[in-house]
Amino acid sequence: MSFIHTLIKGEQGLFKSNSLTSMQKITLRFVVVGLLFYGFAVIEGMIMRIYEVQPIPGINTDQFFAILTAHPLVGIFGSTYSIVFGAFLFLVPFLMKKPLWSIKLANWTFLLITFGTLTFWGAGFISHYAPLYTLYWPLPADFSQFSPLGGAIFIIGIALVMVGAVFFVINIFKTIAYTPEGWEKQPSKALLASAIGLSGFKNLFRKNKKEHLVSLPVAAIARGTVDTALNAGIILFTGVLILVYMVGALIGCDLKESAIDALLYKNWFWWGLDLIADGLVLIFVAGTWYLLATLITGKKLFMQNIARAALFLELVVSWTVWSHHLMSDQAQPAILKVVSGEMVTAFELITQGLAFFITLATLWSARPLKMTNELKFLLGGLLGFALAVPAGIVQADLGLNRILHNTQWVVGPHVHVAILVGLAMTLYSAIYILLPILTNGAKLYRARNLPISISGHTLSVVSEWGLLWAWPA
Repeated sequence: MSFIHTLIKGEQGLFKSNSLTSMQKITLRFVVVGLLFYGFAVIEGMIMRIYEVQPIPGINTDQFFAILTAHPLVGIFGSTYSIVFGAFLFLVPFLMKKPLWSIKLANWTFLLITFGTLTFWGAGFISHYAPLYTLYWPLPADFSQFSPLGGAIFIIGIALVMVGAVFFVINIFKTIAYTPEGWEKQPSKALLASAIGLSGFKNLFRKNKKEHLVSLPVAAIARGTVDTALNAGIILFTGVLILVYMVGALIGCDLKESAIDALLYKNWFWWGLDLIADGLVLIFVAGTWYLLATLITGKKLFMQNIARAALFLELVVSWTVWSHHLMSDQAQPAILKVVSGEMVTAFELITQGLAFFITLATLWSARPLKMTNELKFLLGGLLGFALAVPAGIVQADLGLNRILHNTQWVVGPHVHVAILVGLAMTLYSAIYILLPILTNGAKLYRARNLPISISGHTLSVVSEWGLLWAWPA
């Protein structure tokens, strides 16, 4: 039976009445607010582009850099975190056929991310606190440039988002491992081991292979959540460190002479921040591609075991590639630049390339396919990362990095192509699938499709309205 037939039957009580369940409501809040923050980040981006061509009346240089600081953070935390966390808090219990561990904790995650984003954005808008999103030491604590009060409020906003991320992590792993009241006891440790990938790794050395206890999409979510947890801990600790300096300045205690090694700080900070870009994003995106491909085609994923192993490899690789952000830093040890910055980073081309191939092979095996909205955006997401990941590998070369560092190449072909084309379109595909589920089958407003039937080398275009919901069994 297909996934859609299961939905129509109303498994887990999703469609037992016309009213929305608590799970549907909280997921819709995440998605809607995430889309609003995305629109806000787009407006900020356009303001900055216009300002770089010709200064805008009413926006001075300090305001420009405040926007430049908040812009990526609103996009990452306010938009992407909201959409991804909302979708996964819905999908993990849905795919595992059991209730979410805590709706209350999910609501707290939503509130903390939403108000945390508004807090750090407001602090930048009012006080012009603008150390850029890297928060390089000692820039965040330079009170000759920035208001310590504005900086303190900014960091508190970031801290609220990180606490919300911690709540998300707890909810995901608790949902995977716990036994709902009245159910037969579930093997908590074995479920977690399967989700993280330990049992799959052990299978490589077993004669009698054990079955995976969790599905591949749940495994991808769990492994990306590991990086989410590490990132939240590091950024939260860094925020507390900066906040100590802010509070010290506010009470008249000068901490400028205290010893903070700038190079050690940058390595620590980039290790945590890179867990988002090179771990969380690539793992979550690969898992989302796999889920979308199986939902759109109604078929099993091509090379499932290889895909699962590649996700585990990507998790390990994501912990060791941070130094490609410091390749033009003269103080950075050469061994880190070569091993972490170049050699290990190149593995991301392999892991993401595998995810790309497996997804396309799954779609190809199900032809003919109609070019529905979700399929269009999935293909757009694949294209985005097909362009952005090699662009990142190119700049992770010691020679080319000297040319490309601090140029539009980094923010253009790499960052914005990955986010605006790759990540955003992948999320849009997921939203097109999720929205009718979360609204009890409501039609998308004027969602025109131009389905393309793919059969061999023949393409036929048929015009129709509404979202296609007839996937094969």
